[in-house]
Amino acid sequence: MLRDLLSSAGVFEFVEAPQADPQTIALAHDPAYVQAFLEGTLDAAAVRRLGFPWSEGLVRRTLGSVGGTLAATREALDTGWGGTLAGGTHHAFPGYGAGFCVFNDFAVSIRSLRMRAAILDLDVHQGDGTAAFFEHDPDVFTLSLHGAHNFPFRKQRSSLDVTFDDGTEDAPYLDALSAALPQIEGFGPRIVFYQSGVDGLREDTLGRLHLSLGGLKQRDQLVFETIHRMGVPAVVTLGGGYADPIERTVEAHAQTFLFANLSLAP
Repeated sequence: MLRDLLSSAGVFEFVEAPQADPQTIALAHDPAYVQAFLEGTLDAAAVRRLGFPWSEGLVRRTLGSVGGTLAATREALDTGWGGTLAGGTHHAFPGYGAGFCVFNDFAVSIRSLRMRAAILDLDVHQGDGTAAFFEHDPDVFTLSLHGAHNFPFRKQRSSLDVTFDDGTEDAPYLDALSAALPQIEGFGPRIVFYQSGVDGLREDTLGRLHLSLGGLKQRDQLVFETIHRMGVPAVVTLGGGYADPIERTVEAHAQTFLFANLSLAP
């Protein structure tokens, strides 16, 4: 639905995501975990933690998701920004997957780049896997704004975590984001990865925040103005969204990508 809506805008070129090379994934993840997932030999507990039943289709989908972020990263380095209608799999840890995230596409991309990077995670759920990957890496800054009482219930430590109570509305959320973004600027990354989840919408069935579509637009404006001012490439990934009706999620995601193109295109 999102691809169809964005296609109608007539400003994007859509390219099928390449399958990521397992050796590239193993730059970030435990090679034994990578092999076990690809071969379908994960134990039952590991599969339950993923949230998906294992299948060859899941393998293709996962390699395509990581491959899409790697391709978007190359596009960003060439043109200033790149996007993927997947990715943002921020609950995957080095040695296991969780929360519907098999491999962490941010970690794989950054490990393959070996560049000073910042990850801005505005999904309503903390990017716990991403935080764990980079907690002790001085060349990666992780910023996560998320619900205090939502999944994951055992939080990790990002470079900067900003939490919100259930029911938080636009004004306090945007104030907190405005206060946090200068820390990314001060860090001085050479590339920014944006996990642009829209599950903070009031209509979202899992998010617990009460953000409006207009509030999410202001959120994206703050983000893209900051990235534009920094003059660094940006990679935009999808992230979560579970609204009822689902069309609200589609509209919010489309708004993000259209605004990214307006703000970041050369």
